[in-house]
Amino acid sequence: RNAGTRSNQMIDIRDITPGESYACHFRVETMLDVLGRPAPNLSDQPLKGPGVYESFGFLKQRDTVKELVIIVDEATKREFVVKFEDLWDIDTVEVEQPEG
Repeated sequence: RNAGTRSNQMIDIRDITPGESYACHFRVETMLDVLGRPAPNLSDQPLKGPGVYESFGFLKQRDTVKELVIIVDEATKREFVVKFEDLWDIDTVEVEQPEG
């Protein structure tokens, strides 16, 4: 469980509150390298081909008509368009601002 989450009950993507910050696990079909990471990336690993990538990320935008979201992947910092049905463990997050 992500340390930044606040509640114990998972949220349905259709029930999120605009203006709040959310994170979730997701899966998406994309081009992968031989290590299973989204390609292209900064490594010199050869391409494996299309495959399913699963990760954890932050919700950037939601389209309730098309039932799609844009997720910013925490691991790669890339954006992925993901179907509602390919999201799970949706929860609120507290965004901490760096001091300074």
